[in-house]
Amino acid sequence: MSDVIRAVGLVKTYGEIHALDGLDLAVPEGTVTALLGPNGAGKTTAVRILATVLDADDGFAEVAGIDVRKDPNAVRSRIGLSGQFAAVDEYLTGYENLDMVGQLYGLRRRPSRDRARELLDTFGLADAADRPVKTYSGGMRRRLDLAGALVAHPPVLFLDEPTTGLDPRSRTDLWEVINELVKAGSTLLLTTQYLEEADRLADDIVVIDHGKAIAQGTADQLKGRVGGERVEIVVAADADLAAARTLLQELAGGEVVVDEHTRRLTAPVSGGAGVLMEALRRLDALGIAVIDIALRRPTLEDVFLTLTGHSTDEDGALPGTGARTER
Repeated sequence: MSDVIRAVGLVKTYGEIHALDGLDLAVPEGTVTALLGPNGAGKTTAVRILATVLDADDGFAEVAGIDVRKDPNAVRSRIGLSGQFAAVDEYLTGYENLDMVGQLYGLRRRPSRDRARELLDTFGLADAADRPVKTYSGGMRRRLDLAGALVAHPPVLFLDEPTTGLDPRSRTDLWEVINELVKAGSTLLLTTQYLEEADRLADDIVVIDHGKAIAQGTADQLKGRVGGERVEIVVAADADLAAARTLLQELAGGEVVVDEHTRRLTAPVSGGAGVLMEALRRLDALGIAVIDIALRRPTLEDVFLTLTGHSTDEDGALPGTGARTER
């Protein structure tokens, strides 16, 4: 499987800020690669360079076998781009927006109109096709923007945080649309702040921090880097923390992390449900009341915390979202 998107040593600086600091990237044909990182990590800068919107200060990049610096026009004819904010004209109808994009691509009038109607139907916007876009919801605008990126049937798509700001239902709907595009053979580079989005959509995940790729792999491979299953126990009384910790140390044979504020104890284990049942039996024998007990696998949040020291915020987005302008 050949790499449709490839970057080697990309560098971009803004004064003292290193937006990209030697980024390497490879996206195989017909797959989804997610760039995962907080605001300021360099995700949008990477997309802009690959989409020929921005020049790199150093490094090499090619899309569909074409050098982005030597022949940007040829690259543009093979890509679709959807940015962080929906690039639609709110005073035109949904149909007029897509027809305008088709004409800008050089399509004849009939093919442009037919393509507009086709995409409106595909993205569930047919009923709103002749309404001004200013009457559309945020989710509808994002779907229309993504439809605009597909007017010319591009084999390569760049989606820069496509679901940021959407409600959970609209986000899920857009995920379904993206899955269908990939099934149809598109190659997709996706940037996101959402751990669940990367986990659900991506064949490969590149974790970026401070303009560098600090880890890469499938979601399972990245989770494997922080260990296997974990037992989590929340005891009812502060006085039981010490005894519960000793018990977990015996079962896990390793370090137990204790959060005294929440009375939560966490320990890596092997043995699955058997260990969970044994923990419950011993806790009961010691008379330790338990509020909650669970066996879970590492999450992408665990991965990011382990790799960077950053945690995530309460809605599942990485820290820094909304706090700084993405570069």
